[in-house]
Amino acid sequence: MARLSQIAAIHSDAPVDPARFGTRGARLNLMAGLGLPVPKGVVLSADAVAEIARSGTIPDLPEWLGQGLLSLRASPLNVEWGGPTAIMNIGICDAALPAISARVGALGAQVLYRRFVHSYATHIAGLDAEDFEASIPDGEARVATCKSMYEAETGEAFPQDPEAQLHNCLRHMARAWNRPTARILRQAKGAPADAGVALIIQQMALGIGQGLSGAGAAQIVDDQTGAPMLWGRYLAQSQGQDALIANHNAVGLEGLDEVRDALLDAGQRMTRAARDAMQFEFTLENGALSILDMQPAKRSHKAAVRIAVDLAEAGIISRRDALLRVDPRNLVDHLHPRIEPDAPRDIVTTGLSASPGAATGVMVFSAEAAMTAKSQDRPCILVRSETTPEDIRGIHAAQAVLTMRGGMTSHAAVIARGLGVPCIVGAQALQLDMARRCLHLPDGRELPEGAPLTIDGNSGQVLFGAVPMTRPSLDGSFKTLMEWADETRDMQVRANADTPVDARVARRFKVDGIGLCRTEHMFFEAGRLNVMRRMILAEDAQGRRDALDALRPMQQADFVDLFEIMHGLPVTIRLLDPPLHEFLPRGSAEITALAAEMGLSAEALKQRIRDMEEVNPMLGMRGVRVGIIMPEIYEMQARAIFGAAEAVRRNRGTTVVPEIMIPLVSANREVELIRARIEAVAAEMQAGAGDLPEYRLGAMVETPRAALRAGDLAQSSAFLSFGTNDLTQMTYGLSRDDAGRFMRAYVRQGVFAEDPFHSLDLEGVGELLLLAAQRGRETNPDLVLGLCGEHGGDPASIRFSKLAGFDYVSCSPFRVPIARLAAAQASILAAEPDR
Repeated sequence: MARLSQIAAIHSDAPVDPARFGTRGARLNLMAGLGLPVPKGVVLSADAVAEIARSGTIPDLPEWLGQGLLSLRASPLNVEWGGPTAIMNIGICDAALPAISARVGALGAQVLYRRFVHSYATHIAGLDAEDFEASIPDGEARVATCKSMYEAETGEAFPQDPEAQLHNCLRHMARAWNRPTARILRQAKGAPADAGVALIIQQMALGIGQGLSGAGAAQIVDDQTGAPMLWGRYLAQSQGQDALIANHNAVGLEGLDEVRDALLDAGQRMTRAARDAMQFEFTLENGALSILDMQPAKRSHKAAVRIAVDLAEAGIISRRDALLRVDPRNLVDHLHPRIEPDAPRDIVTTGLSASPGAATGVMVFSAEAAMTAKSQDRPCILVRSETTPEDIRGIHAAQAVLTMRGGMTSHAAVIARGLGVPCIVGAQALQLDMARRCLHLPDGRELPEGAPLTIDGNSGQVLFGAVPMTRPSLDGSFKTLMEWADETRDMQVRANADTPVDARVARRFKVDGIGLCRTEHMFFEAGRLNVMRRMILAEDAQGRRDALDALRPMQQADFVDLFEIMHGLPVTIRLLDPPLHEFLPRGSAEITALAAEMGLSAEALKQRIRDMEEVNPMLGMRGVRVGIIMPEIYEMQARAIFGAAEAVRRNRGTTVVPEIMIPLVSANREVELIRARIEAVAAEMQAGAGDLPEYRLGAMVETPRAALRAGDLAQSSAFLSFGTNDLTQMTYGLSRDDAGRFMRAYVRQGVFAEDPFHSLDLEGVGELLLLAAQRGRETNPDLVLGLCGEHGGDPASIRFSKLAGFDYVSCSPFRVPIARLAAAQASILAAEPDR
């Protein structure tokens, strides 16, 4: 009785437990219960198979299994764990040939016999497969040759007892599961050390014979678009997965008109029962259909969205289920051009995928060359060893960016993501030769400036030449899914937007506001940079004010544009942050031109630049420190912000409450000093205009000390926004621009589970965020918390932010849809943790 409990009939009325009988066994039972034409069979439980492996004892099997040919397949709990190769046509022997010939024809019977001898010899007897790849055609002579080779190698005649054949196959597959190599491979895929495997014994649907006979796989959705249609592969006169294993003779399903309705019906039944679009293996024998297995349908990232939405709209799954079915990271296929899946690739090298999408253009080696190419309507790829703030205009002009150095939060990566420009960084195998104006490739080739390149920002591959691409799409199912996400999420998603162009993109992606406007990027535009430089190089406060007076209307005009575009949504403006040396000229020609403009000698200007140099500028005179030492800079920015808000209120009737953010604070006294300056500016403007500007003041938390002292900062701040790029950098003591040199090796060797600049470090940086949130809200329960680093577009980091009680995340505009979906998933999982 105990033995019988270890065997489940596929056509049993009772559901088959996948934990005991494997996922494939449970699926066969489900399909049989749907009335689908599933061949009869039984499933031996994992415990029964383990006993076979241990003792060799075969449990009693139903007598009807001896009627005809059999197949034997593995059924692990997770199909990703693999298993021993399936064996088909068990039971064929000399005595059975007449009956099989009557069923499939004489030649068909010989083909089946040869296939079984080949499979048995290689898998059970362990002989070399190549010895059985005879050059003679299928028929009686080939079978005889294979049997003779088997006897010559093993010293025994090929077994003619069907029961002995089956028992030997069962013992082989049970023991093969426990071989060291098999165990190592499945454990690498997440299988527990004691994982077992069930075995399925089924009567064969032959697929070889008379009339319409063959095997294939089908699904009722298009694998690329997800649109309803019958799609698949089929190979006449074949068995098992022959049609799917790189067989060039396999064709589509267009010629199967006589079973088309049956295939569609099977797919529809499976979809409703499994609550997902399914792909199923089938066999045809003289026009009779048999279903052998099913699994989730093949689908591209785009198709996954269409399938999830269609299932929800059909009432098969809920909208919440649909939202959880789509990996937010895969939405990039909707947002950016992609290289067509079957396009040939001449791969030059691989770097870090810093910004998704794909683009083709001619190589240019400077920002100026990129701007020239754009003016001539020539798509270009900006190639640099690394980028600096002076390259921003070149990045704007280029179709894509490629750098030899840098990591996921390097300058090129951050700017490119914000602009939606494909970008690869850290391509260390390339060498840029500026003297000869060429790029040296790892295979020895040299590409001159102007040669065509393709950048695949999704895979990190750099390709030579142009390749065909697919265009992005934001309508249809994508739009519907995003609407459902917005109805579900309760955490805001803002955008990091520095320019009106960025803001318009952000609005197109339905943001809840701007969470980070980096004002320094506005100063790199033509006509402003030298004014900024004159301000920095001025010898006293009055000289700085004179230059700032010229900059103020420019900055105010930018803020007016941002406020008008966002139309009353929150806009968080970060006051000037980077080290001032980043704005200064470097080349001799630029220095000479600026010196002439300022009425100085070139040498005097060089000396002024040298005087401003710092040993470690990123930890030196930057952020709030600039605002305290040179208060007139932040005063000018405050006037521009208030003036822009008043102009929009007066001209458009839109009330704007700007959020002013102080960067790189470490102590509450810094916030108090800047607050006093801004309040003085507000009072001054009230005296002139009659109304006190309304605004909110907050701090950007980028240092571990600021996170630990968040309770202090909350005394003077309406909000705290966590700049996790710098916070990660300072917590780890890692340069985000240089981490790419070793990060892949660190992740590969398990030092880091993931690049901490790509996905938030929950153990270290995450603990700082939790402490800061707790301490900040103990002081100020109404404190608004936001995350504005690049982690704001990472789904795992967004879920953490939701659990930590943050009010919003902010990310690059082109990552906003990813963040919206991730925020919806975070809300669902927070409310339903058992999902």
